[in-house]
Amino acid sequence: MSKFDEKITLYQSEMKKLGLKFDADLLTKVTKGLGPSIYKPDAETVSGTDKKELETLKKNFLMKKLGLPDSPKLDHAVENVIEKVGKSNRNKYRAIVYYELVKELGQEGKYN
Repeated sequence: MSKFDEKITLYQSEMKKLGLKFDADLLTKVTKGLGPSIYKPDAETVSGTDKKELETLKKNFLMKKLGLPDSPKLDHAVENVIEKVGKSNRNKYRAIVYYELVKELGQEGKYN
């Protein structure tokens, strides 16, 4: 099993533990889009309380990568996803957060 496959298995297991339904194919595509960041312990997770990190997530992923315009809708989506993944959950894996944002904002078509 490759390191990438191990990460996918980890994320799927975590999503099951959190009670989150997922499309394995879309999760794989979103995770691939994150590149080597999934292998770096600090970059692999998202801090739900660091406003600067959440703003960077919004700008770099939602606005640049997905091409969405800045709006309160994006902030609301980020808040919803952090709540869904669990504010107190120390393992808010970036791949899971980004996957949930893609679903929340109906952007699955960007990964076809």
